[in-house]
Amino acid sequence: MKTSPDETAIGSCKLLDTVIATIGLKNDAALSRVLGVSPVVISKLRHGKLHIGPSMLIRIHEETGMSVREMKSFLTKPVDSESEK
Repeated sequence: MKTSPDETAIGSCKLLDTVIATIGLKNDAALSRVLGVSPVVISKLRHGKLHIGPSMLIRIHEETGMSVREMKSFLTKPVDSESEK
């Protein structure tokens, strides 16, 4: 089951918001500096124009200590066993 761009953006926003809270940052500009990316990249992630890839997950892990499984849980829609039948 694929996720729609809206669902991807929502998951990305939740993950980025969690990272900001975990590290104790004020905003996306501070997050972009910590992760070593342009603020434009953070904006594209939030608007579903760009997906959070493996290198970004590694950067987030290095800064927060979050597991990859925990981060990916924000980005994937839980499988509903009833709808798969």
